[in-house]
Amino acid sequence: MNLILLGAPGSGKGTQAKFLVRKYSIPQISTGDILREEVKSGTVLGLKAKEYMDKGQLVPDEVVVGMVEERVKKGDCRTGFILDGFPRTVAQADALEGTLQRMKKALSRVILVNVDEDELVKRLTGRRVCEKCGAGYHVIFDPPKQEGVCDKCQGKLYQRDDDKESTIRNRLKVYNNQTTPLIEYYQKKQLLSMVDGMGSIEEIFGRISKAL
Repeated sequence: MNLILLGAPGSGKGTQAKFLVRKYSIPQISTGDILREEVKSGTVLGLKAKEYMDKGQLVPDEVVVGMVEERVKKGDCRTGFILDGFPRTVAQADALEGTLQRMKKALSRVILVNVDEDELVKRLTGRRVCEKCGAGYHVIFDPPKQEGVCDKCQGKLYQRDDDKESTIRNRLKVYNNQTTPLIEYYQKKQLLSMVDGMGSIEEIFGRISKAL
């Protein structure tokens, strides 16, 4: 089973990917992880990617797609894979399709974990971190025993700048602008399943399993 998993920051996509890995015994492939691994290993693609990263530039699509291709060729992908966070654009989706066709593979399904924006903001802005030990909390889903104080070391809890509402809404706007054309692309190919991302982790996973 060859899957793509889409979802906004805070949608719980990462958690669902881990459930899918366990159920189907296929690896979760994150392009961020691949990039770091290729750079660390000093492969040809890794060195090429490093040139762009060192200049603070985006790694070109052909390099990223090449890395995905090399990763999908590995033995643990024989029965399938889950692409997490890739493709991000229609150009990448086209390149991925060409790559899979050359490998005589095809996508089975594209799953979009869909969550209302206000709910995403609530989830992401509720995160708090201890300034002393780095322990993480959530004001709604995992609050500390005493408000603003770490359970472990009694350090002060704070909200990171990238968890503030204005930043979160901007991140979601960027995500939506990027992902909307991709959703339409996979809808036209009749590959997209939109899954309600509200409810318990088990309920959401049940909907994904049903879609598959």
